[in-house]
Amino acid sequence: MVEAAMKFDDSAAYERFMGRWSRAVAPVFLDWLGARRRASWLDVGCGTGILAEVLLEFCAPASVHAVDPSPAQVEAAARGPAAGRAEFQVADARKLPFPDASFDVVAAGLVINFIPDRPLALAEMRRVTRAGGIVAGYVWDFAADLSPSGPLRKAMRRSGIDVPQTPGTEASRPDALRSLFEAAGFEQIEARTVDVCLAYSDFQDFWQAQTPGYAPTTKIIAAMKDSERMRLMHAVQSAVPTGPNGSIEYCARANAIKARVPR
Repeated sequence: MVEAAMKFDDSAAYERFMGRWSRAVAPVFLDWLGARRRASWLDVGCGTGILAEVLLEFCAPASVHAVDPSPAQVEAAARGPAAGRAEFQVADARKLPFPDASFDVVAAGLVINFIPDRPLALAEMRRVTRAGGIVAGYVWDFAADLSPSGPLRKAMRRSGIDVPQTPGTEASRPDALRSLFEAAGFEQIEARTVDVCLAYSDFQDFWQAQTPGYAPTTKIIAAMKDSERMRLMHAVQSAVPTGPNGSIEYCARANAIKARVPR
């Protein structure tokens, strides 16, 4: 199956689609991480700054640096709740602009599968982490169709639509993440799943969030005839769990992994 090209250059649409899910999974991940207080952190692939925002609230860090390759995302993060408390800059995970052994914790939230050269990115994360420090991340389980966009993608396929695969789908599997970290030479590797369940107020709320302009599925939907689009919307609406008040609630799953840099 062909993979979709993803360019996260619309920070408002990204926040509307992924913000609520990111804020639900981040605290669970950080609690499991168990990093010490007053640690120096690097957030790789920070997006709109949600992981940085949550770790500032829960982890009492000494410092937080955050990078993302998208200028639009970095600009949004620098205006968000973490503004003034974290340092945001545009940078590629495959070429981190920091000296060796700069951080105690390096975390990548919802990004590892999207990096074109994952081994190089993991090598960079290890390079900038101190001996004994933590490198960790989490990704939606795209391989099991358990991402927040899973219900829409399933309904599109049932309607006979050829839906491009999310980049790095196979890399989102727990065994693939473990293999990636093992190949990078980490120690004390642990993995777990994080299930989060959220509700949308109604179908319109769900549909608007699920169709950000940057998503390949949105482009497919936009190219449909009106009648085809309406049939798809009815198919999606009949497939998602709906409460008595019209709310829509379902669960998504993230696969998380953490490890230590050898001393």
